[in-house]
Amino acid sequence: MTKPSPTVTPNTWEFLRDPMITPTGFREYDARWKYPEEINLPGITALGLGLGTQMITRGIDPVIAVANDYRDYSLSIKNALMLGLMQAGITVKDIGPALSPMAYFAQFHLDVPAVAMVTASHNPNGWTGVKMGFERPLTHGPDEMDELRAIVLEGRGQARPGGAYEFVHGVREAYLDDLVGDFKMSRKLKVVCATGNGTAAAFAPELFRRMGVEVVPSHNELDYTFPHYNPNPEAMEMLHDMSASVRASGADFALGFDGDGDRCGVVDDEGAEIFADKVGVIMARDFAKLYPGSTFVADVKSTGLFASDPELLAHGAKADYWKTGHSHMKRRVKELGALAGFEKSGHYFLAEPVGRGYDCGMRVAVEICKLMDRNPDKSMSDLRRALPVTYATPTMSPHCADTEKYQVLERLVAKLVAQFEAGQPLAGRTIAQVVTVNGARVILDNGSWGLVRASSNTPNLVVVCESSESEAEMRAIFKDIDAVIRTEPSVGEYDQTI
Repeated sequence: MTKPSPTVTPNTWEFLRDPMITPTGFREYDARWKYPEEINLPGITALGLGLGTQMITRGIDPVIAVANDYRDYSLSIKNALMLGLMQAGITVKDIGPALSPMAYFAQFHLDVPAVAMVTASHNPNGWTGVKMGFERPLTHGPDEMDELRAIVLEGRGQARPGGAYEFVHGVREAYLDDLVGDFKMSRKLKVVCATGNGTAAAFAPELFRRMGVEVVPSHNELDYTFPHYNPNPEAMEMLHDMSASVRASGADFALGFDGDGDRCGVVDDEGAEIFADKVGVIMARDFAKLYPGSTFVADVKSTGLFASDPELLAHGAKADYWKTGHSHMKRRVKELGALAGFEKSGHYFLAEPVGRGYDCGMRVAVEICKLMDRNPDKSMSDLRRALPVTYATPTMSPHCADTEKYQVLERLVAKLVAQFEAGQPLAGRTIAQVVTVNGARVILDNGSWGLVRASSNTPNLVVVCESSESEAEMRAIFKDIDAVIRTEPSVGEYDQTI
């Protein structure tokens, strides 16, 4: 394989011929670049050759399911990726346009070991990327990504004979059949289905109708220009739009999906946006009754209720807080034999006997509808109000360059640990613990906490705070965490704040 050249630039002869790949596109658990500024089509082909070589080197059966999201350039990216995979001697099973969880499902449905999904997930247009995995239901983690990065950037991809291509029809229908089964709602349910004109528009409305749910459409026309907002159910813009749709339609709740359908956001019947970690606690309470003694994994950005909620404790539920990121969470759920994992970003990992362990916004939608069917006298707002009250910030992301963010974070963690070891307070309270499994989660003596970590996907840090007592304490925690962050001059402004 030709080693990617740092001298290749857009709008040159070499750009059409030689691979151009920015190294920072290899993230902790997937790959993402601005296209074509940071990667060109020969670079994508080099990535495919590298991925295929990695499969051969690891002794993986040389067959892979490949799919793409609905962005207008994703098909070109997928074609270039498949060319590289076939050069490496891999048999490609192309399932066409899909959601990421449909691609993961195809690994099981087609009985193939590997998957490569072309998507930039919830990133804005202009981004592309690949989510990939060799061991279902897992996707690449840091070790696999480091190995792939080295193969590609060092030009160690190796061409082999035997590559082949097959387009596989019918996977979308099989995926929907698998999600719904023979389930039908026994209570009337009216749901706002918000897809932000993304790929989920081709799936979610039909999914609800199959269950007997009345659909209130919200931007369900496929349109890769995303004319209303970028489909991201963690962003307040999408959540506010979902809230307005609920109020206008009198729906029972709204469910919103991101660009590749592996995340789900919830707004209740009163138009209140329920952050995904709180939805996770609602679901965990329901699952804990059905499966007492279950373990639930939550990412470090999530509410402390997974460990402290009296109802979960009463059913013997155990909580495990782990690294943020879909690959980290999937792996942890599998390692612990947990029933489910919940991530504040809206990724949910529902394992056997509920799901297959990968993150699927459609599976979450089905399970929320089933939950509501099991609680016919309850509204979504009833379930929200039944939770112990906490006060949490949205996920906030101050800018920090990809080339600097991990070094910046290392220094911030050291400063917060030093503050703890010196017995210094935060927000006027004693620091009880600093969890450093993924950034620094500073836990106070009353269970309130603040987190700073590095985003795995974008040039940002990530900040989340939660108080078990008051909004004032939540703001005080943020103020003191931010004061430490501001000791680093390379950290920029927040995308949103409180």
